[in-house]
Amino acid sequence: MSVIAINNRPIAPIYLEDLKVGDITETKAFTVTRDMIISFAKQYDPQPMHLDEDAAHDTIFGELVGSGWQTLAVTMRMLVDARLLGSTPLVGAELKDIRFHAPMRPGDILRASAEIMDIRPSNSRPDRGLMDLRVTTKNSEGMTLVTQSWSLVVPCR
Repeated sequence: MSVIAINNRPIAPIYLEDLKVGDITETKAFTVTRDMIISFAKQYDPQPMHLDEDAAHDTIFGELVGSGWQTLAVTMRMLVDARLLGSTPLVGAELKDIRFHAPMRPGDILRASAEIMDIRPSNSRPDRGLMDLRVTTKNSEGMTLVTQSWSLVVPCR
């Protein structure tokens, strides 16, 4: 297993043959602000715990928290910025096993990691294969916020 340092992936494309099970990509930090949470909620998840501190006090969270969907979107952004596949676009085939462990809060500093769990050539398309990842997003206290499994389509040489 090797850990790929933050944003140290080459800008060149990465192919299925370049990858190894056990490799881990770690992202740079991303700071979440109150305004980001409220803005996202207004557009995509307008619920009291995401929109207003006072209204959030009456929810199970007791405070303003980010939408789980926003946590997933931030995770995607961090992995794109980390150049998970170099200049090869991240093309999803499947997303599963999403589990929200803890809410994202204003001021949280997030980081994500993606570990390659499996690599397999396509049975029907010889020009590509699939890579399975276990993606974990944590805050700066080391608390896991969300875990998920991704299958990405990756070109072959």
